[in-house]
Amino acid sequence: MLAIWAGAVPARASRNLLNNGDFTRGSGESVDGWRNAAWLLSAGTTEYGWIAPYHGEPAEVRIFSHKDNDARWVQGLSLGPGWYHFSAEARTRKVLPFFTGATISVLEDSIMSQDLRGDTDWTQLGFYLRVGKRGADVDLALRLGGYMNLTRGQAWFRHARVIKIGGPPEAGRVFDLDAIRKTETTGPIGHLWTLVATFLALGFATLIGWRMMAEPPVQRRRAERIRRRKRA
Repeated sequence: MLAIWAGAVPARASRNLLNNGDFTRGSGESVDGWRNAAWLLSAGTTEYGWIAPYHGEPAEVRIFSHKDNDARWVQGLSLGPGWYHFSAEARTRKVLPFFTGATISVLEDSIMSQDLRGDTDWTQLGFYLRVGKRGADVDLALRLGGYMNLTRGQAWFRHARVIKIGGPPEAGRVFDLDAIRKTETTGPIGHLWTLVATFLALGFATLIGWRMMAEPPVQRRRAERIRRRKRA
């Protein structure tokens, strides 16, 4: 029984958390569990395709950007705390050489695998991600192009996987989601007393401004009363 239990643990740990990560379920240009997204949505900019399994070959999804774009197949995930390995196989054709090419990424600043440009054969892409103790919702993207890196060409993806692991290896692309999100957070920075002082200063400035605007009418009324007395 102990041997059976020990053998079952790795199997559970290596379960693919993606819905339809092998792309076996689809129809036409739609793939179950995935959606299309892009920076430019105008007609004729990007085409999306699904290639069903055939002759023992795995299913694939395709992105064909005729014009410069940041296009992707996207799936949302709710992840608990811990380490995860994101991976997919990709190949490219005629992708521009000077902007971000084909990647697997999370739609957060800079979280992505190495990218493929030009003409390439099937290549394993991936990265490691740490999720904090509160867990997180993320959007996984099989992507051609990137933020401020619009590109064109064709990319194919297959065998997309998100696996929970014990920890990252010594080498590879490693990201900490909580740390990245903290650097992206904007808002008031400082102590509570500085916030109170700011509101008091704003209130005082408003009061002075109101009195300055209110004084001229009062002075005009006084001047009018003086003229009336002189006339009388």
